[in-house]
Amino acid sequence: MRFLSGIFEKRKTELDEEIQAHIRMDVQNRMERGESNEEAYAAAMKEFGNVPLIKDATHESWRWRRMERLGQDLRYALRSFRRSPGFAVTVIVTLAVGIGSTCAMFTVVDHVLLRSLPYQSPSQLIDVREAGKKGVVNFGSPFLDIQQWRKRSRSLQEIAFYDANKHVSFLEGNTGAMQVSAPKVSAGLFRTLGVHPAMGRGFDERQDTGSVKPEDARMLILSDAVWRGIYGGDEAIIGKTVRLNGESYTVSGVMPREFGFPSGGSLPQVWMPVVLGSKDAVRTRNVTPNYQVIARLKAGTSMRDAEAELKVIQSEVAKDYADPYDREQVTSVSLQRYGDSLVKGDLRKALLALFGASSLLWLIACVNVTSLMLARATTRQREIAVRGALGASRWQIVQQLLIEGLLLSGFASVLGIGMAMGTLKLFEHGLTTQFHIYGRLVPNMSVIGVLLGLTVISALFTSMWPAIGAAKASIEPALRQGSQQNGAGRGQHRARTLLVITEISMSLTLLVGCGLLLRSIYALKHVSLGFRTQHVIVANMTIPAYKFEGRDMRTELYEPLVERVQHLPGVQSAALMTEVPLGKTFQMEFSLGVSGNSAAEVRRRDMRAQFRAVGPETQKVFGFRMLKGRFFNEGDTPSSQGVVVVNRAFVKEYFGDDRDPGAILGESLMSLDKNRQAVVVGVLDDTRQTSVAQQSQPEIQVCLSQITPNSSFYRGIEGIAMDLAVRTERSPALVIPELRKLMVDASPELSASEFKTMDQVVEDSYGSQRLAARLLLIFGGSALLLCIAGIYGLLAYLVAQRTRELGLRMALGAQREDVMWLVLRQAGGMLTAGICIGVALAYLGSLGLKMFLYGVTPSDPWTMGAVTFLLLAGGMAAAYVPARRAAMIDPMQALRTD
Repeated sequence: MRFLSGIFEKRKTELDEEIQAHIRMDVQNRMERGESNEEAYAAAMKEFGNVPLIKDATHESWRWRRMERLGQDLRYALRSFRRSPGFAVTVIVTLAVGIGSTCAMFTVVDHVLLRSLPYQSPSQLIDVREAGKKGVVNFGSPFLDIQQWRKRSRSLQEIAFYDANKHVSFLEGNTGAMQVSAPKVSAGLFRTLGVHPAMGRGFDERQDTGSVKPEDARMLILSDAVWRGIYGGDEAIIGKTVRLNGESYTVSGVMPREFGFPSGGSLPQVWMPVVLGSKDAVRTRNVTPNYQVIARLKAGTSMRDAEAELKVIQSEVAKDYADPYDREQVTSVSLQRYGDSLVKGDLRKALLALFGASSLLWLIACVNVTSLMLARATTRQREIAVRGALGASRWQIVQQLLIEGLLLSGFASVLGIGMAMGTLKLFEHGLTTQFHIYGRLVPNMSVIGVLLGLTVISALFTSMWPAIGAAKASIEPALRQGSQQNGAGRGQHRARTLLVITEISMSLTLLVGCGLLLRSIYALKHVSLGFRTQHVIVANMTIPAYKFEGRDMRTELYEPLVERVQHLPGVQSAALMTEVPLGKTFQMEFSLGVSGNSAAEVRRRDMRAQFRAVGPETQKVFGFRMLKGRFFNEGDTPSSQGVVVVNRAFVKEYFGDDRDPGAILGESLMSLDKNRQAVVVGVLDDTRQTSVAQQSQPEIQVCLSQITPNSSFYRGIEGIAMDLAVRTERSPALVIPELRKLMVDASPELSASEFKTMDQVVEDSYGSQRLAARLLLIFGGSALLLCIAGIYGLLAYLVAQRTRELGLRMALGAQREDVMWLVLRQAGGMLTAGICIGVALAYLGSLGLKMFLYGVTPSDPWTMGAVTFLLLAGGMAAAYVPARRAAMIDPMQALRTD
């Protein structure tokens, strides 16, 4: 700004010198013709004309004149803020609350819904899944079906497939073994994505199969993070041999930075080739490997056309399934944009609902500031009139007020981005857990762009109306001393009243949503979980299965570890299980292998149950209640009768009615291995398994002690993940270091295990309800404060404006109570109107929160009533201070006021 001022001053000095030189030359010429000095100067000035006018005309011709005026307006705006610091701070903080909340939630939206996938033309990539007659979408598809799509489809440019297995992999590097994600991909996957290795090459593809050539079967492609993190960015890595899960692979390539597939996940990635085997040559349920499919649409082809074509193809493919039941599960296909498939529908709706709530708070802040700006414009009418009388155009007046609004909005944005970062830091755990965000939640260029947009929109929203109204106001009445300016006052009073009513209605909407969620959390906290959580520590272990290849992990790792843990001081019991109740680390589903076509057999064949392998000590740790039979005990060994335990929900689903749970005891449900059938020996009471808000689902548990390497599901249970649950009398802070040391002694890779208390697991399971409740508590509380401030500000302003009128009323006999009631009645009218509109808006808004609610309906009358009373009480309390001030007016002093 000083640099521009220097340029302007230099140009002005040069212009002054040029004018003076021209006048001196004219004077000199006239004096040479015989005129006196005074006569010559007077004639020269008369001929030259109005010097200030010429200067102004010249200034207008300069291209930088607008910048000079802008600088003057900015300096004037800053001076006006120094004269009214209270007003400036109020506006800045109010707007910062709205802008900060919106930027915080948009940052999450950008990371989850708007993230830019690191692929070529990602909008053309689609996720393809098979679906059955009942609309059930399958997780994956067999290779023979994919091969038919590749041969017969004309709408798809490329089709690739991959196996994103959940097995934990360990890559050995220069600094030791690192846990990585190692999906198996078809050879054409990177070509389908439109991305090529930054170094080396991809996998060579066999013609028409998608499988790799035999020489590429032991190849490995590294991500940039693995290449830099494990191998220090070694540029000679191509062709070197590395060890993954104890097996040797040759590095064939390194992918570009930021590339990842499947998208998402916290672990660094490496990619292995899919090697087709004999099982890929058949279509047999529970035997044939299933792959996930990603395809690229041809240019100009819509997803609807591609889906219609694939459905026709799949209807023919389904006829090749020999089993009628299997055939019904693959009669159709379901297509979805790959980017959309990364976010579940419920998460999308939840995130958009929270973003809508933050945007509503921003609107409330803008409405509040608009009301303040209207009041300020009224108090500055005389100042604005003087500027108009001195020659300022209406546009110059509007420009001045808009610049003031833009400055205030800019300061608010700087403060708001700080508030946004603080909010993201405060809720980082909940946001990253619920919305599966990996990486730091920090504003990027998209968020900065939105911030700049909010800055400008906020300035226009809050300043345009007051600026235009002030510019249109008549100059003469404003310049008259003592003028009441009734016409303008009534118009602005109605405008501010309308704004406050709008603010009340929007605040009620946020407060009702907050109240409903708080009631949901209260209901969730009083749900009976069906197990004990106090004094239980949970360790989520990452199992290095490759180190125990060909050995029994139960005898080599698990049983010795549990025995050592049980001997720790203060440990009452310890047990291993594939996943603790309400855990999120590993879930397995079980389906019954029932044949036959009767109604009962078909129902059981469609049945899906939660599947857990648990140790015999599990009941002692969690205190599950048995309805019938017994739980596992020390007598359940690999050589004893195979046993399983089910829950009440399983019995209801299995029998299809409310028969006695004991009726299932002795039933044979599954095989532990080729030679052993497992029978039901006990029925557990229902517990909350995956979420506190979700009713108990059918569940079947097997005894971990009975699973051997001969069991068909041994690898899927013992080689992927395991939780260690420990009941202890001592503080977790003392026990966890001892547990970690025991795990590292058992296997160094277990040092990456994550420890939590069971109470923390339960808190995390409240999930989106708790997160939404906390965010809406902040948004709703802020809205309530802004609403109360708006009511107070309007009434205080009106009392100040009507001081003479109120004094006259009291002089004519009005009682102080009447004057107080006059102000309170006006507040009551605004609150009533705002609440009536707000109740309707709140009901519509609460429908968007329906997915968060538990134990309460969107139209809950108790919540509506409580929130209405809170807002009414807060509004009347805000109105009491101006009402009391009005009642204390001295009539004589008020009548002396101009």
